Amino acid sequence: MAQREARNRRALLEREAELAAVDDALAALTGTDGPARGGLLAIAGPAGLGKTSLMNEVRTRAAARGCTVLSARGGDQEQQVAFHVARQLLQPRLAGGTDAEVRETLGSWYGIVGPALGLCTADGPAPDPQGLRDGLDWVLTHLAVHLAPAVLVLDDAHWADPQSLNWLAAFAPRADELDLLIVVAYRPDELPSGADAFRGLPGRAGHRPIGLEPLTEAAIGQLVRDSVGAHADDAFCRECWAVTAGNPFEAVELTAKVLDRGLRPDGTSAYLLRDLAAAVKGAGLITRLERLGPSTVRLAWAAAVLGTEVQPALAATVAGLGRETAADCADRLREARILTGSRTLEWVHPLIATAVYRAIPDAVRVALHGQAAWAVVDAGLGPAAAARHLLETHPEGDPWVVHQLRSAAREMLRAGAPEAARSHLARALREPPPPDERAAVLYELGCSSQLLEPSTTVNHLRAALEEPIDDPELRDGILFRLSQCLAHSDRLSEAAEVVGDAARTATSARTRLRMQSEQFMWDAFRADEPDSPSRSRRLTRLADRLTGRDLTERYIIGLRAWDATLRGEHTSTVLRHAGRALEGGLPWADDSRGFEVPVLVAMTYVYADRPDRAEELFETGIADFEREGWRGAHLSFGYLLHGYLRYRCGRLAEAEELARDGLRLADRVGRGTPVQWYSVAVLVQILLARGRTEEATALAAAYDFRKPFPAAVTFPDAQAVHGELLLARGLHQEAVAELSSVGRRLDPRGMRNPAWCPWQLDLALAEAHDTPQQARATALDAVARARQFGADSSIGHALRVAAEVVGDTDEGLKLLAEAVRRLTGSPSAYQLACALVAHGAALRRTGATAAAVAELDRGLAAAVRCGADGLAERARAEIAALLPRQATAPRTAPAVGRPGA
Repeated sequence: MAQREARNRRALLEREAELAAVDDALAALTGTDGPARGGLLAIAGPAGLGKTSLMNEVRTRAAARGCTVLSARGGDQEQQVAFHVARQLLQPRLAGGTDAEVRETLGSWYGIVGPALGLCTADGPAPDPQGLRDGLDWVLTHLAVHLAPAVLVLDDAHWADPQSLNWLAAFAPRADELDLLIVVAYRPDELPSGADAFRGLPGRAGHRPIGLEPLTEAAIGQLVRDSVGAHADDAFCRECWAVTAGNPFEAVELTAKVLDRGLRPDGTSAYLLRDLAAAVKGAGLITRLERLGPSTVRLAWAAAVLGTEVQPALAATVAGLGRETAADCADRLREARILTGSRTLEWVHPLIATAVYRAIPDAVRVALHGQAAWAVVDAGLGPAAAARHLLETHPEGDPWVVHQLRSAAREMLRAGAPEAARSHLARALREPPPPDERAAVLYELGCSSQLLEPSTTVNHLRAALEEPIDDPELRDGILFRLSQCLAHSDRLSEAAEVVGDAARTATSARTRLRMQSEQFMWDAFRADEPDSPSRSRRLTRLADRLTGRDLTERYIIGLRAWDATLRGEHTSTVLRHAGRALEGGLPWADDSRGFEVPVLVAMTYVYADRPDRAEELFETGIADFEREGWRGAHLSFGYLLHGYLRYRCGRLAEAEELARDGLRLADRVGRGTPVQWYSVAVLVQILLARGRTEEATALAAAYDFRKPFPAAVTFPDAQAVHGELLLARGLHQEAVAELSSVGRRLDPRGMRNPAWCPWQLDLALAEAHDTPQQARATALDAVARARQFGADSSIGHALRVAAEVVGDTDEGLKLLAEAVRRLTGSPSAYQLACALVAHGAALRRTGATAAAVAELDRGLAAAVRCGADGLAERARAEIAALLPRQATAPRTAPAVGRPGA
């Protein structure tokens, strides 16, 4: 150990600037020179330039300042072990207590991050990768706060597993907000292709990586003299520098060999240094290893296959050596400065480990990995530990290999690493599995790929259906997953066709009903459904005779409630079916069902003027998503639709905050995904209500929010929102064309409810610019449809727009008066504010000054409470036209609208 520390000290020559940067960062972290602040320090350089020695010094200096040190190191052979680095960093700080203590520490995150960190076995549905990253963020933040000041040290980051690497890269900028210093070291030319986020990490954190340079001739000379003696002459030291190119690791190893050979450190021995330097690495190192004997070579090979921190007994088993023989071989490897350590064997330097591994003959290396897989399973380390070795073996049709890989894949999937699960299952498929297992393996492979490559998932699942399947439950699961994946890939017609065919060929009544429910759901979302009215009639007949005794029946009843909403049936019918669907429960986070129907049922309450019940359902659903670690598209939908509910109630500031949270999550899911369409549509509509048209326009442009629109029915309808945006921008003809297209798409399908999609109302406003008579007919038809649905908010909205189109006539004033009356009894505070301002303005134009002032005062107060800044400015302008001296002061009025709206 003393010899190793001496080598470390020697290797830190000419690192004064780097150590000064470390000291400055530690001083900032500990608040030596002011308020404590964390940050990031990145160290980059080729192999052998002393990154590890520098990181060891970071640990030492951090501990000396009283900092808590979290430490990890990437390993060449551990890159395929998901969360290997995360476990090194976090597990030691959490695993010391009892399971109850760990549960108390992690709280609701226990079941999400516990499996990834090896703290517990996975149970229940798998978290999505983003949910797991959020959980790891929470754990690291928790530790940073409770163990502050803390220093996280990651060496050889280029060899970190992708899951840990990407997580830490995304977290690093947050270190500035904590008493946490993150220090990473890596070889810049060896970062894996999937580590783009990490590659750009230093720039995002506001720092540039510290690049290590080779040592100068003077530094190498000092290193040589420190090792072999002060009598080493200049010619000898100069040659040492030349043959090592200033690489401190090679220089240290070279001087050790000089001592071993007993060479005189002067010009007479300088000519021998080049051959000695060659023996330090590459072929020379392997030749030196071979001279230690075949048993020693085999133990070194076994250690290289097993990776870092190798258990001696395990290495002996893989090498096929007895315990005493293996101990003797380990001693020889330590003496040769190849391995170090006793209780666990470690490589003196990663360069040596890499060289040894690459020198193993291909056939032998494959065999050793196979032996290692058996050994780690026998040692009780589990299928995941064996899987990384099995990935390196050749397929031989071994059922044991297939079993281990499938078990490892399930473990990885439940731990939140679907990409690792996919690689395990792809290898199992190549083994190949027994014929009666092939469909199951393809199904599992499809499930692991669903979040990563939906199109590939479709191919795997279709291939599974072509295999002989004796288990009806497996076939049903494949069909359900296939339809779900097709639907989420915007291929709704294919999704409906898959489950429709399955329903027609099902031999079980319950299976047939389940498939029918899925078909009804995907058909409800299809914008190109050929005969929507016919499907609606079939759904009505089926749902009306079901009792809701199980989840499938409740799903069908819930779909009936949504269908009634779209078609504008009376709210009493809608709410009756929604209530029936909820009797017995509709889980949001059921992986075998999807979350679409619970969301649709919640939305029926939104449109039927029952925001209180909708709020309860959304809060429950969001809590379910968070508890299960579903923090990608699922949680994004929950937030943005919850924001849409707040928008409908006129709580625009809260709505905007929730919608932006939803969009932020949608951005993490990916560009062009359905959830992003929803997010942008909701946020655009909220911004328009707040009077920020330019901001809404910029948002739409940034996300390419225009044709072609999704093939799925959305709420709000994306194309209708785009038409509303065109209208707000004053592009009347373009708005007419866009909104008329919405009508041609929805009307033939019987989707006539303006509460869900008020395209007619915006169309009427657009038509009023050039064709007022057509606008009048359009608006009054929307009023009739709203009255049929019976929701006061929808009726009031339609009346207000109709009045604006009709103009300042007796009819218009009556329409506005009824609009105010209807909306006063509704939860739609924003629409009430709009109606009050419109009514007040109309009264002003007719000369009814006192009544106008009263309505405008109420409208201004309501607009301010809603956060409708543009509407508030309009109200102030109208008041200014009546009472110029009062124009500068905001006016107040008693609260209007239903309590809680």
